[in-house]
Amino acid sequence: MGQLDGKVAIVTGASRGIGKAIAVLFAQEGASVVLAARTEAESPDLPGTIHATASQISLAGGKALAVKTDVRFDEEVQSLVDRTVAAFGGVDILVNNAAAQFPTPLKDISMRRWDVVLNVNLRGTVLCTKLALPYLIARKGAIINITSRSAVMTGKRHDGGLAYGVSKVALNKLTLGLAEELRPEGVSVNAVQPKTAVATEGVLRAYGGLPTYKTVGPENMARAVLYLALQTPATRTGWIGFDEDLRAETGAW
Repeated sequence: MGQLDGKVAIVTGASRGIGKAIAVLFAQEGASVVLAARTEAESPDLPGTIHATASQISLAGGKALAVKTDVRFDEEVQSLVDRTVAAFGGVDILVNNAAAQFPTPLKDISMRRWDVVLNVNLRGTVLCTKLALPYLIARKGAIINITSRSAVMTGKRHDGGLAYGVSKVALNKLTLGLAEELRPEGVSVNAVQPKTAVATEGVLRAYGGLPTYKTVGPENMARAVLYLALQTPATRTGWIGFDEDLRAETGAW
């Protein structure tokens, strides 16, 4: 039996990278997984779609549903939640992983791009959470937000750009506040961030291969998220930290 047998999970940004790794691991652990992302067709330099992820899960004997979703738009997120409930009966776990970034200094970034980053990374997380919340409360579920070390980095370096870092600072505050709001409802809310670069398709494209400094695989993040998906307000909520620190603290994987 898997650790998530009978559970239903929504994972945004599940076409590739960290989101895909989370979805695949959740399915291996017995969850029915709903894959949300904008990507339905592969681009020449960035492989991966929600349908390819769903096919991989299905071929391995898991349950997956791919739903094209742009988390900026109310009607698309409402459709995502409605289709999840229609297919699987409810929602136990929400992983807010979808993100946008433009590694551009403030003086050079357009306001349109700034708004895209904030709308995907922050508003999209709020919207997905708000619309899934009645079902998460009904099942005393778990919310896991994927944040970034950009939220805590200082100096001139801003991984993903300043807009990206600002959105992740706000996401951390959202995690803390929502954990307290939902504690009486029995829903845990936590956030995990990679301690170092994750060797995703996007990173490989950006660097033309692996960066020269240390990287970890997306599976490292997936295991941390699995651990947090099993938590309740009594065991862990309002936690924000690095995947490797969680591993060292808990010995969970």
